[in-house]
Amino acid sequence: MSADIALVLPIVIPFVAAILAYLFRRNAEGRWISVVGSAIHLVVGLLLLMAVLQEGPVAAQMGGWPAPFGITLVADTLSAVMVVITGITALAVAIYALAEIDRPIAELGYHALFQVLIAGVTGAFLTGDLFNLYVWFEVMLISSFGLLVMGGTRAQLDAGIKYVALNLISTILFLSAIGLLYGATGTLNLADLRGAVALADPALMTMIAGLFLVGFGIKAGVFPLFFWLPAAYHTPSFAVSAVFAGLLTKVGVYALMRMFTLVFVHDVGFTHTVMLWVAVATMVVGVLGAAAQTDMRRILSFHIVSQIGYMVLGLALLTPFALLGAVFYLVHHIIVKANLFLVSGVADRIAGGTEIDRIGGLYAGAPVLAFLFLIPAFSLAGFPPLSGFWAKYVLVKASMDLSMWVVAFAALAVGLMTIYSMTKIWGRAFWKPHPGGIEPTLTSLHPAQRGAMIGPIAGLAVLTVVIGLFPEPFVAVAERAANELLDPTAYVTAVLGAPS
Repeated sequence: MSADIALVLPIVIPFVAAILAYLFRRNAEGRWISVVGSAIHLVVGLLLLMAVLQEGPVAAQMGGWPAPFGITLVADTLSAVMVVITGITALAVAIYALAEIDRPIAELGYHALFQVLIAGVTGAFLTGDLFNLYVWFEVMLISSFGLLVMGGTRAQLDAGIKYVALNLISTILFLSAIGLLYGATGTLNLADLRGAVALADPALMTMIAGLFLVGFGIKAGVFPLFFWLPAAYHTPSFAVSAVFAGLLTKVGVYALMRMFTLVFVHDVGFTHTVMLWVAVATMVVGVLGAAAQTDMRRILSFHIVSQIGYMVLGLALLTPFALLGAVFYLVHHIIVKANLFLVSGVADRIAGGTEIDRIGGLYAGAPVLAFLFLIPAFSLAGFPPLSGFWAKYVLVKASMDLSMWVVAFAALAVGLMTIYSMTKIWGRAFWKPHPGGIEPTLTSLHPAQRGAMIGPIAGLAVLTVVIGLFPEPFVAVAERAANELLDPTAYVTAVLGAPS
């Protein structure tokens, strides 16, 4: 498979699936088109990853226009890994949606919007220039807003307004930074910017870097720019919450990783120190917010914020080991967090809600669900030998290697507080009897619904266990991604060609 086809297919396939799903939205075929499209997307993502692992970074110039003048698609190890994990998440959520998304919502175009969102996320991971990154962010914003308000409830509309308002502020900052950067360097191609920024005025570049840091920070949900996230993520369907929790903020983290390793490396003493303390504050504030909540989705939403802090911490430390940890954490968290939201959706169906003080009995009535909850919950908290343990271990060790004892202590303390939140959910929603005297059971679901809901949860749980028990190949890929971030020579060469 040529580089052009390998890079284009992961973007084109979701768009084709979106068109077909919309055309057949009034029939059962529409939802199955979404599942098949997600499966094909995962397959081509795996083929792309294999090509990158064998050949190194690959690039394609759309329309035959040479870089830096045309539209560039490029994949290094990090990009390819993110496309694969997007495919895994999309397939799991698409299958889950077979059971959760009712016909009226499907007829409004749910499955089409879902596929457009997947295309936007994939495009953001594969684009090689800043303006097209902006375009993919807008594709994500439009489709995610549609999914967020599709139920039409007051809570969803209120959340949608907050979500769009904050993301529009992010967009304005992003576009302003793009304009200033283009005016100062004459290019927006990421590979070309590496050399152009190095030759520009350092003070101006640091100011522009600050704009990007705030703009992408809003999308990533870092402190103090995160408050839109817990206000929005608990309102849509659980399938939508899962894909939002798994993927949307991670695009912001990916953008930060790309910009502050490839482009803005002229003043790391300032930019990465800012990120370091933002990361610590994000971890602490997020976990404290989670501790104060009593609704499962609100608890999990605040934990998204908290865990984003760990990823930004790896970027801020900017050592090979720390970046390895950030990449590993990114992949682990997407799987675990999406899974926890899917579990909360089943709990809502069989227990009558997600407010943990108003439900209970899930362990006695649905032990399979309880077991499947414990795996991602323990992984999120960092219990060995699950994937979260290795992710946290690497980042804490990287902090201690730099003698940043306060940072390491904060990371460990946040892990302990995460255990508190997970045990709170377990004790109230799973262990104690249901206050209404009912016994929530999976048999209350139609067999087809039960399979569609439990299947993806079990699959993601197995993946979490596999990563935890056999971390070596995943660590090796994360290490390769980290090395490419620190030394992007191969990335730049793939896009611009070897220097003459």
